[in-house]
Amino acid sequence: MNKVVQMLLVLTGIGIISGGLLATVDNWSDPLILANKKAETEAAIFRVLPEGNSYESVQNTGFELYRVRAKNPEAIGYAIVYEGNGFQGKIRLICGLSADLEKILALEILEQVETPGLGTKITESFFTEQFKQLEVKPKIEWVKGVEPSKPNEIQAITGATISSKAVVSILNNGIEQMRKLRDSGGLK
Repeated sequence: MNKVVQMLLVLTGIGIISGGLLATVDNWSDPLILANKKAETEAAIFRVLPEGNSYESVQNTGFELYRVRAKNPEAIGYAIVYEGNGFQGKIRLICGLSADLEKILALEILEQVETPGLGTKITESFFTEQFKQLEVKPKIEWVKGVEPSKPNEIQAITGATISSKAVVSILNNGIEQMRKLRDSGGLK
């Protein structure tokens, strides 16, 4: 019985020390991770709206939203950061929208954990380029195995249809939230 008590005490001690070290590393790294995430988002704003030279955060939206301006005081568009579920986890993306919320100007996937070699193709330019100048009214749709025939359609990736559909769904949800915000007067 004495050996069992010793083993339990040693394992408990190791668990407490390990837990304490993990908590310390987490507390130390969290601010760095947040700072890197913010810097990545700020750089992505100008990749999805390259004509812009300044932006301001739109507050109280429930999601990340930035009004982007060129040299004139009028907004040239909006950069919306939105996320949703993909095949294996969260997909976080940034989308540049025209000021009238009628077209996507550019799309970039910020974070994803999709299947390597299949779902990760949503980050490749052949997929994201389909969204440039894509009309978003009515909702974005996807087709599989055929070329898009409507101004609001994209072609899903063969073998990664769920990931493709997830990106479309995330965009549609985000744009719908933007329209609600605009209609309620929250984008002024």
